[in-house]
Amino acid sequence: MMIREQRRRRKRRKIALIAFLIFLLVAAVAVLIVWKVFTVQEVVVEGNEMYSDEQIRQIVLTDEYSWNSLYVVAKYRLLDTGEVPFVDTMEISLTDPHTLHVVVYEKGILGCFYIESIGQNAYFDKDGFVVETSSEVIPDVPKVTGISCDQVVLYEKLPIEQEQLLGKLLNLTQTLEKYGILPQEIHYDSSLEPTLTYEGVQVVVGSTDYLPQKAKRLAEILPQLAGMQGTLYLDTWTPDTTDIVFKHL
Repeated sequence: MMIREQRRRRKRRKIALIAFLIFLLVAAVAVLIVWKVFTVQEVVVEGNEMYSDEQIRQIVLTDEYSWNSLYVVAKYRLLDTGEVPFVDTMEISLTDPHTLHVVVYEKGILGCFYIESIGQNAYFDKDGFVVETSSEVIPDVPKVTGISCDQVVLYEKLPIEQEQLLGKLLNLTQTLEKYGILPQEIHYDSSLEPTLTYEGVQVVVGSTDYLPQKAKRLAEILPQLAGMQGTLYLDTWTPDTTDIVFKHL
């Protein structure tokens, strides 16, 4: 009986050893595959406007292990990698073992105020919330002037005293974005009516009555004014008075 029990024990130890060796072999093969096969050779980027593809690539591949595509995907899914200015989130996946697919979701910026007290621009979204403060000047984001906005808090609403004016500003920027005609500057005069600046062309909007119709006509007219300097008067436009005057400088 004792000899039979010893044989059973030796057999169990032998089976356990074989199983352990198989496990080590499988693990070694898996490590070899991860090490040799999952290497970053290409990074495909979409959804980016403020950053170039190469800038996103440099942001994503930040450390000495970023040559491994599996590592990069796991890193961005499991760890807090910090914030990227003007970017809400980035989704990173594998198209194949050698290709990273990066989808960039940028913060929806519609305009900015220069805040003199901090020497930075406060960028706001379609709801009027401050999504970023930065000394960087982003192309194609209109600068808003003529409205007092001295103090801002990140992720809170713009502290414009006239709540109704904030709503009008947001309506204006959203409408202009819809027609693809965001200006370089939106200036509010003493009557709190906006004038838009497009290179050498000033556009007097007047009241925001009939704003969608005015924006539609402006989108049709602006290409015809390329290279010109002067003032376009939309303030007199109504459905009954459709003539629009442009005065050359």
